[in-house]
Amino acid sequence: MSRTAFLLHPASALHDTGWGHPEHQGRLRALSSTVGRDMLALHDRVVPMVPGEAELDDLLRVHTRPHVDTVRDAVDQAARRGEPVSMGADTVVSAASWDAAVGSVGSALAAAGAVARGERANAFVATRPPGHHATPDRAMGFCLFNTVAVTARWLQHHGHAERVLIVDWDVHHGNGTQDVFWRDPTVTFLSLHQSPWYPGTGARSERGEGAGEGFTFNVELPAGTSREVYRARFEEALDEAFEAARPDFVLVSAGFDALAGDPLGGLLLEPEDFHAMTRAVMARAERTGNSRLVALLEGGYDPRRTGLASVAVLRALAGVEPADPTLPAGAG
Repeated sequence: MSRTAFLLHPASALHDTGWGHPEHQGRLRALSSTVGRDMLALHDRVVPMVPGEAELDDLLRVHTRPHVDTVRDAVDQAARRGEPVSMGADTVVSAASWDAAVGSVGSALAAAGAVARGERANAFVATRPPGHHATPDRAMGFCLFNTVAVTARWLQHHGHAERVLIVDWDVHHGNGTQDVFWRDPTVTFLSLHQSPWYPGTGARSERGEGAGEGFTFNVELPAGTSREVYRARFEEALDEAFEAARPDFVLVSAGFDALAGDPLGGLLLEPEDFHAMTRAVMARAERTGNSRLVALLEGGYDPRRTGLASVAVLRALAGVEPADPTLPAGAG
């Protein structure tokens, strides 16, 4: 039986933004702990996988060389100072940030390769820092490199996929991912996000340009949107995106800041909604005959609830029913 892979690069937890920063080190600690407690339900279906390392060429399929050099220089500066260094209003690096970012990208590539070769059914990668705000030439929104975009380009470069669908359910619009594929008909981008909200992009009218027109789908949702309305809009948008994309590989930017109570969001989802949403993506992928799927962590700033939602996605990928929300993590 081909099982679900779970990857977490050890350097990711060392990326130090400071404990007062929303994207702090406790996020991955909570996620790892919650996944560990759920292994009784997942042990025969989910297997840890050795994380990988990205090469410079992998990054340069998406990012400019000056951008890569700027990130490296900022990390080197943080190492010399012995303290985090700001790369803008909200994006911080520390001495460990290069290894964390490159390790997360490499882990995503390792997962995608294993799924593409049929060695794993699908995968969840606990990437940190997140990536979907990073543009080809700019770090922003806590993001250094756009992991999901690099993964899509890697799949295409190595002949593992011709048409890729990226589904982004983070509460914030994935502006960087949209920018990368704006004119590209081979990668379809679907984003459901709170609007108006950071970073101010992602209007429904943003549909791509040139050959890429019609391959970008944005669903704007006001703060306070109910779970039922969100899920209905999600299902409708998935149908449209799959029809346009006809993908042979699906990547999910799995942000969990759309959870009710997240300090950086205003939507109302619960962990079990992410189980259902993952199954909805899987069902459509299976109907296309190409069920290969990798989910990558993006946002989610309530560490405990992000851990629960990550387990929900892992359970869905592995074909395990969602946990009973009335029981402690790992008990249902």
